[in-house]
Amino acid sequence: VQLQASGGGLVQAGGSLRLSCAASGRTVSSYAMGWFRQAPGKEREFVATINWSGGTKYYADSVKGRFTISRDNVLNTASLEMNSLKPEDTAVYYCAAGPRINGARPFYGMDSWGKGTLVTVSS
Repeated sequence: VQLQASGGGLVQAGGSLRLSCAASGRTVSSYAMGWFRQAPGKEREFVATINWSGGTKYYADSVKGRFTISRDNVLNTASLEMNSLKPEDTAVYYCAAGPRINGARPFYGMDSWGKGTLVTVSS
């Protein structure tokens, strides 16, 4: 499966952005999907994951209450709604998909990764 993230950009602190992930090559309706990010000079970190039905979601503590992950299995897409953005949210955001969701080890369930989209939050 190929994944393409979009929707990144420059936003002021307190603002909002919505990222989208389009899957192609096969349907991801039975896959877990997730968002991860990597800030300059830092390791890639977990942001949010969602199971195949959308009934189970996990969030990093740093984004709980501000970010919302969702998916549309008809359109073969996933989204990340980001509100109350902070400068520390600045990073390249990556979309991922995999056969299972893993709340304790979110990277383990993901086996397909797309190219990232840059989000820059100015103070």
